[in-house]
Amino acid sequence: MPIGDAPIVSMDAITKTFPGVKALDQVKLDLYPGQVTALVGENGAGKSTTVKILTGIYQPNGGTIRLNGAPITFATPNDASRAGITAIHQETVLFDELSVAENIFIGHAPRTRWGLIDKGQMHRAAGKLLAEIGAPFGPRTPLRDLGIANKHLVAIARALSVDARVVIMDEPTAALSHKEIEELYALVEALKAQGKAILFISHKFDEIFRIADRYTVFRDGAFVGDGRIEDISENDLVTMMVGRAVDQIFPDRTRLSGTEALKVVGYDHPTEFADINFTLNKGEILGFYGLVGAGRSEFMQALFGITKPTKGVCRINGNISVIRSPADAVKNGIVYVPEDRGKQGAIIGLPIFQNITLPSVGRTSRRGFLQLAEEFKLARTYAERLDLRAASLDQDVGNLSGGNQQKVVIAKWLATKPQVIILDEPTKGIDIGSKAAVHEFMAELVAQGLSIIMVSSEIPEVIGMSDRVIVMRDGRIATELEGDALTPETLVRHAAGIAEGTAA
Repeated sequence: MPIGDAPIVSMDAITKTFPGVKALDQVKLDLYPGQVTALVGENGAGKSTTVKILTGIYQPNGGTIRLNGAPITFATPNDASRAGITAIHQETVLFDELSVAENIFIGHAPRTRWGLIDKGQMHRAAGKLLAEIGAPFGPRTPLRDLGIANKHLVAIARALSVDARVVIMDEPTAALSHKEIEELYALVEALKAQGKAILFISHKFDEIFRIADRYTVFRDGAFVGDGRIEDISENDLVTMMVGRAVDQIFPDRTRLSGTEALKVVGYDHPTEFADINFTLNKGEILGFYGLVGAGRSEFMQALFGITKPTKGVCRINGNISVIRSPADAVKNGIVYVPEDRGKQGAIIGLPIFQNITLPSVGRTSRRGFLQLAEEFKLARTYAERLDLRAASLDQDVGNLSGGNQQKVVIAKWLATKPQVIILDEPTKGIDIGSKAAVHEFMAELVAQGLSIIMVSSEIPEVIGMSDRVIVMRDGRIATELEGDALTPETLVRHAAGIAEGTAA
């Protein structure tokens, strides 16, 4: 089918706001039949919000969506599905106890005249879809018998089962091998030949330049530019992604010439990371940067003992340690403030004071009994240090703002008196005022001789707060940057695997 001149879907001047945050500000996006459009931008650029608006999960506060030139509103995901818009997410929900066909047609299975599921028609339709995408299994196969790549094919078949005109692929290759990625590329070409418009979201520049026909760049929730992929180089695309000054105000710090606090030697994991080696000094903030799938959080969880590496040791204050559990890490002075504070950091339903004192019950107990006065005293000390804003320490932590929840999680681990603090996306989802408070407190901690490992996807934060930055790519350390070498462009180039001075 020839490539169309007019877009199937156009998003124009789309705005989306959440309490205290403008996620999208007048963005535009055009998707053409028979073409792949790559939506490019660093983490937090607004890509996921755009997908959720396009699939009816969110409704915009302003702007217009047009389908074949006519204005349209997607009040629900069903509205978007009926319009032929479907999304294949990195982590599509599938059900292991059902068959492949049942997973493909769940929620919209063909029915008999009596309203029952027509299993014969469902299996025939599923078999046809699987044949179209070259799946090496049948519709009756139990999903639990399939590997990750084949489950991904089921998700693609499910998306195509609604006769999609627009297919959204969100980081589709994150869990696939090289061979499976090549098979996905062939599938994308087949979808293009059928005249489908494809929105392709990926942080991997080799993928973008391999299969995309067009590009659209977002930055900080705003539209930056678009065009044909053949008319732009990788370097120019990087500049469009990060081309802004580091405009946040970060606290002034005097870098300490500290001695070694932590040395990581030879950390490996069979699927997540390999050959991780670095040194962290006392009084230092060591930044970790990388794109989605780089393995940063997975390594930090192993360093804290949540998961187990296949090999690797730590040297803490000169002493060799093997960390097998979070208890080992805390005993050795290493604590971890996770990215997902709601699920992994704070315990929703418990009051603030119990959240803060939970890892320190040995200090607030006598003869096996918790001392309420001691718990409140300890919690109040760290709540005041972090300027926690709450009605009282009895307040349910779930009723706090995101920024104050983050402060509770940091306070919880500071109360254990650590030597090394791992902060995974420390200011994700919090307002600018709370960000400044967290940054100020980080500066205070390192001034006192503590050491911080900071994982962040925000380039201004990485540059503004770090003494050195380790860039990870595909589970390995790509480079280490500091001083004049630490720029937005060099960060993104190393994270995306782009050689200096290369052109498309």
